[in-house]
Amino acid sequence: MTVAIDPATRATAPVALRRTAPDPARIAEDVLAVLEAAEWTRFVGDGADVSLKPNLGWDKPLPGAISAPWVVEGVILALRERAGSIVMVESDQVVMRSEDALRASGLDRVCARHGMRFVNMSHGSFVRVTDAARHVLRDVMIPEVLTRPQLVTLPVLKTHNKTTITGALKNQWGCLDTLRHEFHLVLSEALADVNSLVQPRLAVMDGTVGLEGDGPKAGIPREMGLVLASANLVGLDAVAARVMGYDPDQVNHLSWCADAGLGGVSGFEIRGESVDDVAERFRDAHHNAVSWLELALRTSALRRLVFPTPVFHLMCWGARRYYDVWNLTVGRRRRQRFLGTSAYAAQWRR
Repeated sequence: MTVAIDPATRATAPVALRRTAPDPARIAEDVLAVLEAAEWTRFVGDGADVSLKPNLGWDKPLPGAISAPWVVEGVILALRERAGSIVMVESDQVVMRSEDALRASGLDRVCARHGMRFVNMSHGSFVRVTDAARHVLRDVMIPEVLTRPQLVTLPVLKTHNKTTITGALKNQWGCLDTLRHEFHLVLSEALADVNSLVQPRLAVMDGTVGLEGDGPKAGIPREMGLVLASANLVGLDAVAARVMGYDPDQVNHLSWCADAGLGGVSGFEIRGESVDDVAERFRDAHHNAVSWLELALRTSALRRLVFPTPVFHLMCWGARRYYDVWNLTVGRRRRQRFLGTSAYAAQWRR
C-alpha cells in the first residue's frame, strides 16, 4: 500500500484557493498556481506513477455534478512534467457505469488527447486488506490499481444529502467496490477508513462550477470560478465548507478524518484568496425519493428482506428510472439554462 504522509505534516500543509476564469489556458495556469502554492512537490514523488480520481458519480451531463474537463486537463498538464505514468480511475455505482459518466463529462476526450488509460476499478483486480483497528472497514477489498501509484483526488465543490458537502475526502467513496452503499449508516467512520487505506497524496478541487441543492446528483449548477488544492484533505474540505457557507464543525466526517491523521480542520495557512471574499451560501441538500427510501429501509426491520435479496436489484432498476425521469423533467432544463448563460459551458458541449 502507498506510504502514509506524516499526520503532522499533512495537518499543517497549506490550502491554496484561487479565482480563475472560463478559458482552458487560464484554468491550466491557475491549476498550476494553486498546486505550487500548496507545495505539491513535497507530496507527489518525482517520477511517481499517479492515479487520478475525478468525480464521475453520475452519467447525466449536469455541470457541477461531475468533474469538469478543463480543470482535470489542467491537473494532467501540471503532473505530466513530474509524474511517471498517469492513469484515470473511477468505479461503477449501482445506478450507473463509470464509462458512461466518463463520456458524459467529456473526460473521454481528455484521456484520448493525452494518451491516458481509463480504469474502471469495479472490473479490475482487488486486494484484500484486513485491519482490526479500523472503524468499520476491517476486512475490505481495495482496487489493486490503487496499491502502487500515488493517488491524486479531484473532487468537485458541491453539497451532499448524506454528508452536507462532498469534497476531497468523500471522493474516495468511489475507491470501494460497487456495494459501498452498505456503509451508508456509518459514512463518517467509513470515510476515515477508506482514506486511511488508499492515502491520497494531494487533492485538487474543481470549484469552477459547483452544485448546490440536492447533491450529489440532483442539484443546481452554481458558477463559482474557483480552484483549490492541498495535501491537507481535511483542511481543504473545511475551506470548501466555508466557501459554501457551512461551519466545518458541523460536517461530521471531518473530525473523524482528522483523528485518522488525514489533515486538520484548523492550524494551517490559507494561501491566495480570502475565504470571506469568495464565499456564497449554497442551498442545502435534502434527500430525494431514492435516498430517503434507502435510508428508511436500512433503519427498519425490513432491511434483511431487501438488501441481501433480489428485491435490491429491483430497487436499483427503480432508482435508475427515477433519475432518468428526473433528468428528462428537471435536469435537462437546468443543463440548458446553464449552457445558455455560463461562459464555462463550452467544455460541456460535445
